[in-house]
Amino acid sequence: MKSNPVVAEVPLPDGVTPMPTRDPFLFCVHHNDDYPKGNAQFGPNQTLAGRNLGNDFVAKDGFRMYHGEVVPGFPRHPHRGFETVTIVRRGLLDHSDSMGAAARYGKGDVQWLTAGGGIQHAEMFPLLSADERNPVELFQIWLNLPASRKMVTPYFSMLWADQIPKLELKDANGRRLRLSIFAGHYQEHKPPPPPPDSWAADQHAEVAIWTLRMEPHAQFVMPKTSPLVDRSLYVLDGHGLELDGHPQSPRLRLDLERGREVVLKNGDRETELLLLQGCPINEPVAHYGPFVMNTEAELRKAIYDYRATQFGGWPWPQNDPVHGGESQRFARHLDGRVERPG
Repeated sequence: MKSNPVVAEVPLPDGVTPMPTRDPFLFCVHHNDDYPKGNAQFGPNQTLAGRNLGNDFVAKDGFRMYHGEVVPGFPRHPHRGFETVTIVRRGLLDHSDSMGAAARYGKGDVQWLTAGGGIQHAEMFPLLSADERNPVELFQIWLNLPASRKMVTPYFSMLWADQIPKLELKDANGRRLRLSIFAGHYQEHKPPPPPPDSWAADQHAEVAIWTLRMEPHAQFVMPKTSPLVDRSLYVLDGHGLELDGHPQSPRLRLDLERGREVVLKNGDRETELLLLQGCPINEPVAHYGPFVMNTEAELRKAIYDYRATQFGGWPWPQNDPVHGGESQRFARHLDGRVERPG
């Protein structure tokens, strides 16, 4: 048996508490809400009594309103100094921002937003169906920017579901695996490129964001990385996973030895894993709410700039805009160009 490739284990929290991350990642949270039928305002068609509206993170009746008071989600809020990568696996998300860009995406789509020098945006979960439930499931991941790029012009991009490699694989024994690649590559398979100023756009950074679902007893070989890359494997569910023959517990972040090929063998239940991988930026991080800079002085400047400029203002009539009752996905860019999935 090979030596254990896991160099550290970190327990994962329950609910929507952010999962612990490592440089170059700052934040990762998994939202999974079973929303009821929608009403005429695209919010839940049931009473919201007893909720702390505007700050509802308790899974009452199987869902949370987050900072929404009518429509669940995250109304207008600012960011500076990093990127958000939002992977919507079920349901729909409505994006609106201070640059005037807008999108409705979901069903496997990904939004990659470089906040750079400053942007405001809203992320709302419109409940479009009045006849059946409206489940929403997504990951939001924050990826840091190096100091040289923290003040770049904000950049909004979409990776539509049909552009993202979703590989149906079989191991040597015919056991099935499903690998989805949102950043990085596996063999010749890779998604569309990230925004141009992203740390992930640097080939040497080897940034990868994958999910891997393994049926019982399936095996998968994780290829080597360079010796400078950190790799964390999040065991989201399942039981009995082994890495190079070493049993692992569920609900852990497993930090893997650098530069090593690792054989994953599943136990007797389906298992899902999230991979966050990249070369560390190795710079100081000063973090205050939605701002991530390198120094406390830069944080104070971010707060001052936001109060003075509102990062370009807010061109929408309300703080929690939604984009109508049609389920068709789209993105409207700053130049007026409208993009739709193929």
